[in-house]
Amino acid sequence: MKYLFSLLLLLCTASVFAQQTERPLVQYSGITRNADSTKKVVIVPYVSIKNVSTGQQLFVSDYQGYFSFVAHERDTLQFTSVGYFPVTVVVPANINNRSMVTTVSLKPQIVNLPAVRVFPWATTDEFRKDFLAMKIADDDYEIIRKNLNPKAIKEAGAYYPHTVYESVNAQEMHNNIVNSHSITNPLLNPFAWGSLIRDIAAGDKSNASN
Repeated sequence: MKYLFSLLLLLCTASVFAQQTERPLVQYSGITRNADSTKKVVIVPYVSIKNVSTGQQLFVSDYQGYFSFVAHERDTLQFTSVGYFPVTVVVPANINNRSMVTTVSLKPQIVNLPAVRVFPWATTDEFRKDFLAMKIADDDYEIIRKNLNPKAIKEAGAYYPHTVYESVNAQEMHNNIVNSHSITNPLLNPFAWGSLIRDIAAGDKSNASN
């Protein structure tokens, strides 16, 4: 009985193997392209091609997207590439001349990743330290208040040159001060008093003669 079971198993295995080898071989060739390209063909290079039916054969298209290998009719082929959805193709049966040329279109796989913000702080403690030590820039009101500070105006006047208007006023003030020292009070001049008395006397004489 044991030998009979082994014989049946061997016959089944041989039958399955015979069915597999009975399928004709096909020279399967073609190119791999981008499915979204319509006006101009965009080649997808270096696409991995796996024979799912055998599970052992693995092919790769070249830099121009061209591939060519031998497969059996009705073999299932899987085309995969990074950034594209996988495509499964079945080799048709009853191919003329045992050769087939085709185009395999791969659709781009778009993955929307969340935005990532990179911060210069490695830990939250470093961020807290820099945040507390951060110096906030003055707004317009604070800048105006500092510019109108009397101390700031005085310091600015010592370091920055004066305008033409300020220089003219300063020169005029200086001249007035110098000239004020050169002018004498006429009430303190005895010659002025003598001239005044003579004028008064002359005036009295002219009135008496009239």
